[in-house]
Amino acid sequence: MVNLEWYRTFKAIYSTGTLTGAANTLFISQPGVSLHLSSLESYVGYKLFERTGRKMQPTERAKALFNAIAAPIAKLEEAEKTFQKSTEKHTPTISIGMCFETFQTTLEKYIHTLPFNVILCFGEYPEMLDNLDKGLLDLIVTPHKGVSAGVVHEAFSSETLIMVGGNEVDSSAFAKVLKGKDNVEIEAWLKGQKWYGTTGDMEHLFRFWELNFNKRPDFRPNYIVPNINSIVRCLSGGVGLAVVPNFLCSREIEEGLIKKVWEGHKKLKNTLYFGCRKNTIYSAEIEHLKGLFREVMPAA
Repeated sequence: MVNLEWYRTFKAIYSTGTLTGAANTLFISQPGVSLHLSSLESYVGYKLFERTGRKMQPTERAKALFNAIAAPIAKLEEAEKTFQKSTEKHTPTISIGMCFETFQTTLEKYIHTLPFNVILCFGEYPEMLDNLDKGLLDLIVTPHKGVSAGVVHEAFSSETLIMVGGNEVDSSAFAKVLKGKDNVEIEAWLKGQKWYGTTGDMEHLFRFWELNFNKRPDFRPNYIVPNINSIVRCLSGGVGLAVVPNFLCSREIEEGLIKKVWEGHKKLKNTLYFGCRKNTIYSAEIEHLKGLFREVMPAA
C-alpha cells in the first residue's frame, strides 16, 4: 500500500503551490517534500506538477487525484486531532474561506482575540464552496450561494459596487458628460482615463460595465495590482479609476484620500452570505465569528 505521508505531502503542495510552503505546513524539510513527491509520482506513473517559476502547477491528473483524496485525508487528520493523547484541553481549529480584502477589512484586527485556532484560506468562490461541502472549510464568506443540500447560506451584509478615483481625476468634467445622458460620450470619457484592476478578478468591472453600457468593456486596465486594497492605496496617489465594493473604500472616501466618481445609472449591489455545513461540531465558534463580521459590515 502507498505511504499515506506521500498523499499528505501531495495535498500540502497542491494547497500551498510551493515545496517550501508544503514543508512549512508539514514541519518537514524541503528535500523531504521533494522525496515524497518523486516517490508518489513513481508510484502512480505520471507527473503531478509542472514548475512555473517558483510555483508548482498541478497537472490534470493531479487535480483528479486531489479531488479523490482531499476529503479522506481531511477526515484522517481530524481523527488524529480527536484521538491524540494530550494533557491539555482541546482547542478547536476553524478553517475560514473568504477573499483577502474582506479579511483585511474585517477579521484581521480580531484574530488575536479569538479563543480558538484559525486557518484562513483565500481563493476563488466556487473552490471555497466545494471545499466547504467536502469538509475542508468550516465557514465561508461569499457573494455566491451554492446548491449543496448539506450547506446552509445566511445573508448578513451587502455591498454596492461603485466607481472611485484619485483626487486628481476631473470629476466635474465627468459630471458634465453625465448630464448629456449620452452613453457613447460617457463611455468614451471613461475609456480615456487610466484604470486599475486586480490580477485574479475582473468581475466587478465587467458587471458594472454590462449594467451601464449593456456590454463588456473593450479595454484592459492600465495597471494590474494584487488586490482591491492595493487599488485603493494606489488611487490615493491621485490618478486613475476603478470599480470596487463600497465597504472596502469607505474610510478612504471619508478621509478624502479618494473620491466616489459614479454609482452608475443603477446601483449594482451584492448580497454577502455566510456559508457553513448543516452538521458541524463548531457551532459556537462559527457564531462567534459571525458576530464579529456583523459588527464591522453593513447589514444586508
